Amino acid sequence: MAENAQQARRQVIVVGAGPVGLTAAIACKAHGLDVVILEADPQDRVRPGSRAIYLHGATLRVLERIRPGLGHAMAGKGLVWPTRRTLFAGREVFKRTYSTEPRDSSGLPHFTSLPQVEAERLLHQTCAELGIQVIWESPVVGVETSDEGVRLQGPKDQLWQADYVIGADGGRSSVRTQIGVEMEGSRSVNSFVIADVSEDPDDPLPLERIFHYQDPSVGGRNVLLVPFAGGWRADLQCLEDDDPEEFSQGEGLKRWISAVLGPRYAQRITWVSTYQFLQVVAQSLTDAHRRVLLVGEAAHLFAPFGARGMNSGVADAEAAARAISAAITSEDPATAARGIDAFSDERRGAALYNRDAASIALNYLQGKQLATRLRKHAAAFAARWWEPAGKWLDTAPYGPTSAPPTSAGRY
Repeated sequence: MAENAQQARRQVIVVGAGPVGLTAAIACKAHGLDVVILEADPQDRVRPGSRAIYLHGATLRVLERIRPGLGHAMAGKGLVWPTRRTLFAGREVFKRTYSTEPRDSSGLPHFTSLPQVEAERLLHQTCAELGIQVIWESPVVGVETSDEGVRLQGPKDQLWQADYVIGADGGRSSVRTQIGVEMEGSRSVNSFVIADVSEDPDDPLPLERIFHYQDPSVGGRNVLLVPFAGGWRADLQCLEDDDPEEFSQGEGLKRWISAVLGPRYAQRITWVSTYQFLQVVAQSLTDAHRRVLLVGEAAHLFAPFGARGMNSGVADAEAAARAISAAITSEDPATAARGIDAFSDERRGAALYNRDAASIALNYLQGKQLATRLRKHAAAFAARWWEPAGKWLDTAPYGPTSAPPTSAGRY
């Protein structure tokens, strides 16, 4: 792109070509809006790891709604595991196998387990089919809003203008920083080591989501094992005084993967990362002029329990496109601004709910309160003859399952 280039004004510019930004652009196109995507990274970027692997049924329905066939394409590429198992100190306390058949007339499953890179590939393909342009290597370094619209400053004096901007540029969002919105919340004390392993096609493991409380094979640490299309996600919860590097590289990594998945999987590790999870929500999801709308990790970051991050981001994206469409067609600026405020209030409310729900799960897993620890042990003992106790142990690590207070969709 030439220096000092000024682009034609757009109705909507989406900043960020991750799954939420791509969804936002597709949703805008579904409303007949002129939209383009700016992405800071080059087109040949490598996105390692499975990342967000769990798409809720509500998310699949959103994708199907904004682009018929897209939700089904995601489901077709993904994996629905039928069995949930939970063990406490090495002893099974819960196991149940469920039907994988769709639960409603949409024909979509109630979830699918698919690596984020595959989800992004399908979203990019959809954008190409719809003629949505992604302008790569276009970081946003300045954002100026007014009652008339938004000016985005890029490198080398590049300038873009739009009626509205959707900021979908992740946890370090430059859009959010430029409009002066802060994040509020906390960070987890424990570190978590997350590893991907490829499945052994000659001798695959049973398709089961397995949660281990205090797994004796890894020194009493909690472990979550989740299958996805092509492999397994293994999450290890470190103890507070652990050095996470001991479990995220070399023989230490291979040792715990061997213990929880079997020795052959120690040679099939494809990606590993270490996290201390942020639990933060933006103070507002829009700017003072109601021209910038924040979605996904630009608006909120959660611990992964309950898979609330990308799923809530997809709901944000659809809601942002709907709000912008209504604002553009409105003949009254005050009405348009109120619609953007309504988007911000509703989706921030959903984000606060999801943050709190993830915090409940995180606090439960960390087990600092004596009452919580005693309740877990009592439930593990009672699960020998009373299934509800085992079911509680199976579901509690993921937080509340009720929906946040929104007008459209679960997340």
